[in-house]
Amino acid sequence: MSFEEEWAQLKADALARQQTGMQIDQLPADGGGGSQAPAAGSLAASTESINGNANLLIEIAGFLQEGRPDAELTTMAREPRAHGDVAEQVARFAGFAGDQYLDAVALFAALSTRLRTTGSDFVKIEDDTAQHFLDSLLHYGQYVAPEAR
Repeated sequence: MSFEEEWAQLKADALARQQTGMQIDQLPADGGGGSQAPAAGSLAASTESINGNANLLIEIAGFLQEGRPDAELTTMAREPRAHGDVAEQVARFAGFAGDQYLDAVALFAALSTRLRTTGSDFVKIEDDTAQHFLDSLLHYGQYVAPEAR
């Protein structure tokens, strides 16, 4: 397959994905710009999913760290092997790429930390909701003997 054919196929695939819209947790895309409320009980979050995604983000950061750019890759483009202007631009690009790499690693690590914090908050809110339900049950509930039902 030639590059042009492969590029055309990738563009067609991307266009098809764009037309179907984004889906979260297997729910259909919202065509109304966020004006529709989801059906009650149709979207559920779990701490396993949140923690799993946080772990995945930190793994990505780790893989990026393992595959970090080698600073010595630019030695072939230094003087006298290359023209001075070329050597300067290659060094400038290598510095820029290194900065982008460090930013990406920091972003994935920060997102992982934030997602883990969100998971902890989710657990706390779920516990508070369950505790409130039990407190309400004890406060407003009344015992009915089996014979009186």
